[in-house]
Amino acid sequence: MTVDVGKLRSLQELVAIVRTRQALGERIVFTNGCFDLLHRGHTRLLQHAKALGNLLIVGLNSDASVRLLKGPSRPVLLQDERAELLSALASVDYVVIFEEADPSRIIAALEPDVLVKGADWTKDEVIGRETVERRGGQVVTIPLVAGCSTSRIVRRIMETVHPQQAER
Repeated sequence: MTVDVGKLRSLQELVAIVRTRQALGERIVFTNGCFDLLHRGHTRLLQHAKALGNLLIVGLNSDASVRLLKGPSRPVLLQDERAELLSALASVDYVVIFEEADPSRIIAALEPDVLVKGADWTKDEVIGRETVERRGGQVVTIPLVAGCSTSRIVRRIMETVHPQQAER
């Protein structure tokens, strides 16, 4: 069986797509994250984000940038696996992988109309806020789903597999 990863695009490809769609009057929504061990908190955020516009682009941290942000034991799933999982979601139109610790370069290039993050970020903390608002766009924070986090899932797995290690 062949897997369609047609949603995974380069930044250059996405810039062209975004400019065309914005010229048609469509609203482009952007969010980003590690999306390591995809869970319902992620899927709900992505569904809410998609509802804010016509096209949802997800910036995905590369394996190297996840390690930089989360430590040497992460990611659990490699970037190709995470990109494929995101691409399988109906709410996601495109995925772009970025190497940096933050998505500011991607946001500056894409110039989305709406920038979305989880409510664990205040609007003032959202990277790319100034870029988006300068163009008249908006920043939206989506409420978190209580108890949903990759770190919590990893802890539960460790408690199940290695109960003594999880206590450390």
